[in-house]
Amino acid sequence: RERFEFGGRDVASWFPRHMAKGLRQMRLALRRADCLVERRHIPLSGRNPALLEALGIRPHVLVLNKMDLADPRRQPVSAGAGPGGGQPWCHRQPVPLQVVPMVARLVADGPRYHRAESSEHNILVIGVPNVGKSSLINSLRRLHLKKGKATAVGGEPGITKAVLSRIQVCEKPLMYLVDTPGVLPPRLGDVETGMKLALCGAIRDHLVGEDVMADYLLYTLNKQQQFGYVQRYGLGQPCDHIEPLLKHMALAQGRTQKVKVLTGTGNVNMMMLNYPAAAYEFLRDFRAGHLGRVTLD
Repeated sequence: RERFEFGGRDVASWFPRHMAKGLRQMRLALRRADCLVERRHIPLSGRNPALLEALGIRPHVLVLNKMDLADPRRQPVSAGAGPGGGQPWCHRQPVPLQVVPMVARLVADGPRYHRAESSEHNILVIGVPNVGKSSLINSLRRLHLKKGKATAVGGEPGITKAVLSRIQVCEKPLMYLVDTPGVLPPRLGDVETGMKLALCGAIRDHLVGEDVMADYLLYTLNKQQQFGYVQRYGLGQPCDHIEPLLKHMALAQGRTQKVKVLTGTGNVNMMMLNYPAAAYEFLRDFRAGHLGRVTLD
């Protein structure tokens, strides 16, 4: 396919609420913040302009999540792509080893306004839902303080529902991070951006539809010449549409479901292929990196 048909879908229906409450809480937390650490899993589509407009100008570090799953041939983040004057940062070493030194350097080099006499560093961690903000905080605590996790993490968006108290992550320098709820833009620029966010787990699957997401994922893999799914699922050749792929997966994996059919003589239970389960398996394999290294932007 040369292009994907979204069928006039309205992304507004994918967001059950506006998330304005979380944004208001972040504005309050910003008064004590010396630096912003933004976590993204998609370099460009993972941006939320509303966050930076609301949170003003602060030293800004962009940390890309799951770089081990990204296609090294596709590097859309450049020196000019940093939002709000921030500096993009594609890390090669493990994230926890670099965050504290970089933040300390940025804070030391920039003005601290009314916090000039304070020796501690307060960092606000921001990003869209399910991007790994809480995991980053917990990793820093394990590395620098040898402490266990301080915030709940999960594989679905919405685990962090409120701005939490300050969480110490380092002793020298004395550094605190504040976890925040994931906030999506009130309005997305286009449906394709929303679909990319959904594929990375920023939007709950059922709001978009696993079958539609699986079809868009297949379209993206084919467009980028990523045919790892052919070997993984034992196909003879790449598929251009999702139905043959899901049928093959459901048959090969024995994914069936009991369906009640009303006939003239009464109800009859029939076994049918479970396409939604196959679609979810396809999405899960992508998120785990089993379909190859893919960058959606």
